[in-house]
Amino acid sequence: MIPPAAVGFYRQNGYYLHRQPLFSAAQFQKLSAIFEEHLAEKGEKRADQLDVPHFRDPRLFEFLLADEVLDLVEPFLGPDIALWSSHFICKEPQIGRATPWHEDSAYWKGRLDRMDQIVTVWLALDKVDRENGCMKVIAGSQINGFSDYEEVDTATNLFGRQIVAGQVDESRTVYFELEPNQCSLHDGRLIHGADANTSTRRRCGYTLRYMAQTSRFIRENNGTHKIWHARGENPLGNPVQPVPAF
Repeated sequence: MIPPAAVGFYRQNGYYLHRQPLFSAAQFQKLSAIFEEHLAEKGEKRADQLDVPHFRDPRLFEFLLADEVLDLVEPFLGPDIALWSSHFICKEPQIGRATPWHEDSAYWKGRLDRMDQIVTVWLALDKVDRENGCMKVIAGSQINGFSDYEEVDTATNLFGRQIVAGQVDESRTVYFELEPNQCSLHDGRLIHGADANTSTRRRCGYTLRYMAQTSRFIRENNGTHKIWHARGENPLGNPVQPVPAF
């Protein structure tokens, strides 16, 4: 699935765009239907706050642990893989909040002993483009280490802080425009964000996040968070959950 040059490109730039359908049409339709259920049952949560839905819905493991996904991730992480997290992120038409510039690793600092072995697969559930606020990244910024942050208003932003202005080289911005069932992969250290969705179209995606099991899960810094064994071995003895029935 991955051309030989893709891994080198990823190492240099911190991302890779997979412009092929990730799942079969039937499987993608099934996943989309599950998402619509979660969206309908979200209660008072905003549509962009449906974090770790697999903690509550074991049906999602059919997709999170699918060979189609793990075969895509393995060239970048190696053969020993754990499921780190997942998140439905849906930005509603005209009111979808911006995602400020950030590094995922800044939110995960101290929870693993290293941050260079996490890959996020961002699967488009809707068509995503610049008009409805697709993800944007700063190519190559995964090598910069942790940035400094400042507070922002959560009424208009998905997170309450952003990288301090002046520390982001926006001349290196790349926009991830994707069709439904296409995906991107990015390094957990890569600076990225998204503009607000001011369009008349919804912008929804599902993030599937994986870690190499050559990274150590620091139990005391993870609260109730759980990870699942996905593929290969567990050489460091991380407290992975067994593969559930689904």
